[in-house]
This record gives sequence, structure tokens and C-alpha cells, in this order.
Amino acid sequence: MLQCKQSPARVLDCVLSSRSIGTVMQLTLLKTKIHRATVTHSELNYEGSIAIDGDLLEATGIREFEQVNIWVVTNGARFSTYAIRAEAGSGIISLNGGAARHVQVGDVVIIAAFASMSEAEADTFQPKLVYVDGNNRITHTNHSIPTQAA
Repeated sequence: MLQCKQSPARVLDCVLSSRSIGTVMQLTLLKTKIHRATVTHSELNYEGSIAIDGDLLEATGIREFEQVNIWVVTNGARFSTYAIRAEAGSGIISLNGGAARHVQVGDVVIIAAFASMSEAEADTFQPKLVYVDGNNRITHTNHSIPTQAA
């Protein structure tokens, strides 16, 4: 592993030069997301996490205890937690513990997970995008986000 002993101002030079000796740069890309899910529960006194309908976990490939980012469309809050499995087919999206303070039942959220990969892997990678209705049932899936137009 490359050891950089330069001052903080020289760290970038060290990182850039590491590419020439075979170090592979890792990129963080969107792995998957559940788009516009509706919060069904909010449990402040639970120990933490977000409980997600098992069907949605399967469709997205999100694993239990995997870190996820939550973006609350309704109020703009953004935070990270970890996923746990709710009953398959239940439609449950439950924010638990401290995260419960950021949402209300009925709020719309985007749940996203990211993955680190090499530039070569990133060149062919496609995220799993899962779209749901107001009851958190899958309406369709995709691997690309439409181009945003003016």
C-alpha cells in the first residue's frame, strides 16, 4: 500500500502519483434506489434503522444492515441509517429511533444505497431503480434515469 508522508497540502500529489504505480481509484456510484416511497410508520423508541418491505429489499438488492441514505422529499431532510427487513408484501416503510424525528407518516422519501467500484466496473455498471405507488407497491423498475431537460 502506498504510504504518503507529505504535508496535507501535498496529499493530492501523492494520491495522483499513486495511479502510476498500479493503485486503482474507487468511485462511489448509486447502486440502487426506491423512488418516492411513502412512510407508513415512525417509531421513535425503536433502536434505530429503517424497516423496508422485504419485496422492496429483494427488488433493489439492499441487504439487511446495509447503510442507506434517506432523502425526505416532503421536508428536505437527508440522513443515513441502515436497512432492516419488514414483512414482504406489507408495504411497510418505517423510520425508527432518532430518524423518526425527521419524518411524519405519509411523507414521501427516496431510499438510496451506494457502492464503491473501480473505474472499469463503473463504465458498465447500471443501478437498480425501483419505483413505487402510494402504497409502496412496485410499479416499474429501470436502470437509467431520464435525461433532465430545461
